[in-house]
Amino acid sequence: MTALVLRSVSAGYGSNRVVFNVSTALEPGGWLAIIGPNGAGKSTLLKSIVGLADSDGEILLHGRPAVGLGARERARAIGYAPQIPVLPDRLTVTDYALLGRTPHLGLLAKEGRRDLMIVEQVLARLDLSDLAGRLLRTLSGGERQRAVLARVLAQQAGLLLLDEPTTGLDIGHAQALLDLVDRLRAEDGATVVSTLHDLTFAAQYADHLLLLDGGEVVAAGAPAEVLTRDAVRRHFDAEVEVLSTARGQLVVAPARLPGGPV
Repeated sequence: MTALVLRSVSAGYGSNRVVFNVSTALEPGGWLAIIGPNGAGKSTLLKSIVGLADSDGEILLHGRPAVGLGARERARAIGYAPQIPVLPDRLTVTDYALLGRTPHLGLLAKEGRRDLMIVEQVLARLDLSDLAGRLLRTLSGGERQRAVLARVLAQQAGLLLLDEPTTGLDIGHAQALLDLVDRLRAEDGATVVSTLHDLTFAAQYADHLLLLDGGEVVAAGAPAEVLTRDAVRRHFDAEVEVLSTARGQLVVAPARLPGGPV
């Protein structure tokens, strides 16, 4: 069964729509990267899936209309990491990851042994066990991003929505985080939808790209089909070379025009 289906989805806030008529489908275990220039509507489209933005059209989660799911049920189906997550200073890494278990608890119920075990396993997989008792405010940028991912994974949702997960990370930490997401996808069969500014990362990690500009889909398909030199020039107003590495991986490299200042 298809993990995610969008049919003629328009999204925004109140009566103001900033995304228009988006249709796509994603099979279980796939990775869809939503790309586009600033202000294209990438984050809004992601929020419409999780129910944080108003939308028209149809959103199906594993064949079920999202509109018919309650907040708790939707949280069990979707793990969402916003671009700028709220990280309470006084919480430890373990406490924060335990927030991911909330959709699975009854009203006024406290975390049990099973919830603690799940969080311990998640922290181990993310190499966070040694930081379990550390306060969030003491973590580095890369450690904070892994803590956010720990909360998402603790939900045990089949669909992961990651809004710019590499924001603020240097290339090494960004690559390590995306490698980790890809490994978890392979091990758990999770389906990933992410927004990414870095076109090379989008090309190398996602199976399918959705290019938005002005809130509309202007290209969709495999990375090599979407990320052409002409498309990047037209929609990002950027001069680039689209190259292939020795391993056959796509690279979108800025190409400085001749005649600039010396």
